[in-house]
Amino acid sequence: MIELRLSEENYEYDIRGLLMAFYPGEEIEKKEWGVSGPEPDFPGTWRRLLLVEYRPEQIRVVLHGRDEAGEPSAVRRFCEAVPVSGLDRTAVKSALKRLVYGLLRKDTQRELPWGTLTGIRPTKIALGFLEEGKGEAEIASYMQKEYLVTPEKTGLSLEIARREKALLQGIDYENGFSLYVGVPFCPTTCLYCSFTSYPFERFAGQADAYVEAVRRELTGTASIFRGKKLNTVYFGGGTPTTLLPKQMDRLLSCVEEHFDCQGLREFTVEAGRPDSIAREKLQVLKNHAVTRISINPQTMKQETLDRIGRRHTVEQVREAFALARQMGFDNINMDLILGLPGEDVRDVDQTMEELKKLRPDSITVHSLAVKRAARLNQYREHYVSMENSDEAMAVAEKSARTLGMSPYYLYRQKNMTGNLENVGFAAPGKEGIYNILIMEEKQTIAACGAGSISKRVDANGRIERRENVKDVTQYIERIKEMLERKKKLFCC
Repeated sequence: MIELRLSEENYEYDIRGLLMAFYPGEEIEKKEWGVSGPEPDFPGTWRRLLLVEYRPEQIRVVLHGRDEAGEPSAVRRFCEAVPVSGLDRTAVKSALKRLVYGLLRKDTQRELPWGTLTGIRPTKIALGFLEEGKGEAEIASYMQKEYLVTPEKTGLSLEIARREKALLQGIDYENGFSLYVGVPFCPTTCLYCSFTSYPFERFAGQADAYVEAVRRELTGTASIFRGKKLNTVYFGGGTPTTLLPKQMDRLLSCVEEHFDCQGLREFTVEAGRPDSIAREKLQVLKNHAVTRISINPQTMKQETLDRIGRRHTVEQVREAFALARQMGFDNINMDLILGLPGEDVRDVDQTMEELKKLRPDSITVHSLAVKRAARLNQYREHYVSMENSDEAMAVAEKSARTLGMSPYYLYRQKNMTGNLENVGFAAPGKEGIYNILIMEEKQTIAACGAGSISKRVDANGRIERRENVKDVTQYIERIKEMLERKKKLFCC
């Protein structure tokens, strides 16, 4: 248990992010602290107490901690302050985060690979500086000094930023846009899932109505963006291929009928669950000129698949992939999750060996993120260890590079095992452009479907968002309202 006390309501989100990273799984409770009184005692029931006192000239931080046995006699106390007089808010936040990081590092005797960066887009920093014309040595020095990022992660950020910069050439940010279509159905709900996703068996009776509602939203969205250039289309979810072939056909036909698809850079459909893939469904995708699909095993260890609620076999993964290749799909991504319950580096190595035999065109390597809404978090005490590591990530990266792939996009999430990252690796020409656009937030994205979030990026880089309701029934009933939200976002 960790108690956090702030003398002012400033920078709580950033401090809490560092506490969560250094002490994964610990409960954090915030309490008020009136600085006019004495410094609070360190309660006997608490493992850590962090005090942050804001003064005009400096910020003072005190950390009390106990050893794992929790003995009162083993209390450690660290206290430091950082001068903030004359600094703007951004500089104050950075200085405070470095100070807190240093105290937590002393207490835990460990480093975080991404230093004080608690946001989800670390490559955005490197890419922004590259576009400004700064040199890589200057960027690396800045990231390591300002954010305490390790040299290894700094190098990864720069490699990806270079590739992103090249891949995004020719994208029209001012007059172009991308389209996301969400299908919130899956064969079953995986134990780790926190997305808007519902078991198809329970919602099959609403699927036709859902498809018609999305068609209405797509049609209205096309009117809003008439005259704009559509760069990428991405069908995600959920698992879009959970739909029946005729339902998928109606959605894909609607996109082609109402949007100008000439000059599309890519058209992606996540066929993620192998148990949702059949020849007839893949033929629908081919009929509509889908250029990129995903077939996602997450792991090639059957025991883990059973444990996390993936109701398919390793052999079904192989069969679905072989079928897609046979039908002419030449850009197939495969998603993996590292840190799944009970898995270690040997399991990661075994999974990567299986993928080498299949030879996908890209591999997206995720670090398990145990989200609050996922069943895995609710029942985590019933499962074996869940931990990712630099060693496991290195095994995955080495295998991807052996297949001729290089990293091309990266993002992070809260509560990631090992405080690591998600990285997409791809062979040349097989990258997912939409993935870069959504992470780097450089282009407007119109999103349709339950739980989807539209994003408007103006000429100055300012971002506004509007989200659709998550509940399928509510989405169907309130589809007119969803369109009005889009008009307010994009037509003002």
